[in-house]
Amino acid sequence: MRKLLLIIQNYQTQISTALLFLGAMIIVVYLSPREAKFKYEFQKAKPWQHENLLAPFDFAIQKGDTEIAKEKRDLAEQKTLFLKFQEEAEGIALAKYESEFKPAWEQALKAGRFSFILEEGDTSFWHDNMLEAGKSTLITVFKKGVLQPLEDEPLAQSYGEVLLLRGQVTEHVEWEQFFSINEADHAVRERLKDRYPAAVSSFLAARVASSLRYNIVFDKETTEKYLENQMNNILATRGMVEEGELIIAKGNLVDQDRFNKLKSLQEVYEGSLSGDDSYFGLLSGQILLAGILFFALFAYLRQFERLVLEDISRLTFILLNILIMVLAAYFIGRFQEEYIFLVPFAILPMVMRSFFDIRLALFVHTVTILIIGFQVPNSFQFVFLQFIAGVFSVLLVNNLYKRRDLFITAGKITAVYAISYFSLAILQEGSIWDINYRVFTYFMVNGLLTLVSFPLIYFQERLFGLVSEISLLELSDTNNPLLRELAETAPGTFQHVLQVANLTENACLAIGGNALLARTGALYHDIGKMQSPMYFIENQSTGINPHDELSFEESAEIIIGHVSAGITMAKQHRLPDILIDFIRTHHGTSTVMYFYRQYIKDFPSDEKALDKFTYPGPKPFSKETAVLMMADTVEAASRSISNPDHDKIDQLVERLIDSQIQSGQFENAPITLREIRTVKKIFKKMLMNIYHVRIKYPD
Repeated sequence: MRKLLLIIQNYQTQISTALLFLGAMIIVVYLSPREAKFKYEFQKAKPWQHENLLAPFDFAIQKGDTEIAKEKRDLAEQKTLFLKFQEEAEGIALAKYESEFKPAWEQALKAGRFSFILEEGDTSFWHDNMLEAGKSTLITVFKKGVLQPLEDEPLAQSYGEVLLLRGQVTEHVEWEQFFSINEADHAVRERLKDRYPAAVSSFLAARVASSLRYNIVFDKETTEKYLENQMNNILATRGMVEEGELIIAKGNLVDQDRFNKLKSLQEVYEGSLSGDDSYFGLLSGQILLAGILFFALFAYLRQFERLVLEDISRLTFILLNILIMVLAAYFIGRFQEEYIFLVPFAILPMVMRSFFDIRLALFVHTVTILIIGFQVPNSFQFVFLQFIAGVFSVLLVNNLYKRRDLFITAGKITAVYAISYFSLAILQEGSIWDINYRVFTYFMVNGLLTLVSFPLIYFQERLFGLVSEISLLELSDTNNPLLRELAETAPGTFQHVLQVANLTENACLAIGGNALLARTGALYHDIGKMQSPMYFIENQSTGINPHDELSFEESAEIIIGHVSAGITMAKQHRLPDILIDFIRTHHGTSTVMYFYRQYIKDFPSDEKALDKFTYPGPKPFSKETAVLMMADTVEAASRSISNPDHDKIDQLVERLIDSQIQSGQFENAPITLREIRTVKKIFKKMLMNIYHVRIKYPD
């Protein structure tokens, strides 16, 4: 047991790494659908590259989405309109006519409109006769029907047949057999003018017209239900393919008909191999595929990003982001497959790019979309679109920290998706008219969702203790409170760190290091000098050197102490650990040579003297911290050159950096001799520009 615990303790990082990869693989396999994948890849309007394909069993031919959509569109354009006969309309109209007739009749008599009736003296006869004539006319008009106008009804703009509902009976009708309200009014006047004098017919026509109403109305509810029922009854299949029938021969073009047959076979095939009998076979295949992809990621990290592999926090961050994307695809796939285009997979490489280099961001993105590609339909299209979008998301994003550029980035990604999908769809469909343009709306939403990357980066940065480029940019601002304090307390040191930051940044750009990280680390590497600024020569402007009052050991202790003081100050201001590393390592295990030599002159027999004048380290362990050490030493020493020229600067740079190499200061840093030579060239060129040294031309 004790031996086992000892093994676990010695291999804690390796065991944790293995468990993280194993856990991620288990989750991916668990989320993968237990259904087989069709072994043939095919695209519409492309030649069939495989052998002749015969139907392995009988299956129905599924209609394509485009075909079903066309049938629905045709059905909507030739839909059946339903009209409803309102029996109560006639009774309401007659009642209104009778109630208004008597007052209007009496008023007309008083006004003398019917003088010939008054002369005859038999008003009651005319009253009864005219009342019945109006009622009879209304009944005649309603019998034919008064149709409600349908110009403003969208459903009635296109149709096939028109049916009229009379109670439970349905009959086929034509628009022309009904009166419009104007036609009904005209028919009333024509009917009455032949039977009565002008004054009477005009009076009756006005009374009847005021009582007219629609008794044939549009039945929207029945029309919609009937259309919906017809839509639901559209068959998803048409025809059958019998076992042994040739579906497609090698070299044949995958036209629409063959494409539908192949898609139908694919759906039936995948469904038939998704039962209990094939469960363990499918599970084994998914375990192998997930294992291969995660092993590829492991191998990449081991070969090119060993520091990431050994940092459990960073590795957890990478695997967690992969699983977030897999989970998003899983839940969207269960809800609606087409909505997969809404998921902003391009966020993943953008987030990765904020903490790591482009190569790692793209590799992680590639592994992720390959994993998801086995879960979604039309894998080729998905992988193609997401890979292109991922590549452009890291290549086109320059300033993720600017709000304006965030929206520009969203527009760029949307455009990449749209162009890629459009070009692929034309190849597959062969026509721009058959493209599913609804997908472009999804791409617009997808682009807007990429804006989530900004708060996501901030949240994960705090959760995992990582440092993004956005944070480095904020920290490299010289208006940062800590840097402002340095400028006020130790102005000479502040000018020194600015020059060192410029040297370090340019050198890292030349050798492929993280220039932004190097510059930011350089700005903070000497903040510990604020504790005792006057004990450092760059801050001594009065000509008084406080070291004259101290022993050599005390002076060395103050000089060396600025490293530990800087670490303490950085932690108090919550600087990230990756920046504290620059403070901790910028002198490595070098010696304060001036005070050491003076001390040895007085105490040559002190065997422990070197330890008193040596920085505690550690030595630089990254390319950026190694460059900072070189830049710090060279910049400080260059200030002591009198009448600097090309040869003096050249000799100074060579001597100081070679001395650091010989003392083993860079043995833990992944920097090569070739890169160090490049750094030397950059330093020489920049120092000559700083001191306005003329370039030395060869003889």
